[in-house]
Amino acid sequence: MADTQQVDAKAERRVARLVKQIGAFAKEHGGAEGQLAYIGERGTRIVLVGEDGGWGDLVAPSYEIAEKAVAKAGITVHEEFDGEFAAKVTTGPYEWSRMAGIQVGGPSNT
Repeated sequence: MADTQQVDAKAERRVARLVKQIGAFAKEHGGAEGQLAYIGERGTRIVLVGEDGGWGDLVAPSYEIAEKAVAKAGITVHEEFDGEFAAKVTTGPYEWSRMAGIQVGGPSNT
């Protein structure tokens, strides 16, 4: 019984930490929406998109913890990172250089 309580307490602390981080992101970006993506043994990625187009992500140790965190944070969660949701993301020069680096002046494979 004590082991279960320890695991639950640890999970609740992790949920609380994620809620705080999501809240801070939302405050900084005028609100936020999210999407959960299972990434295997590493856990679940919480992708956040702010009302101002800013974006970021967090990793929860499990899908269950990620679900609890976004629910407690009170953000809208999308099932997919579809075109309408993705269109809210604002990308700048840094992102474009990272995305296009290999194709445009990045490291050569030859």
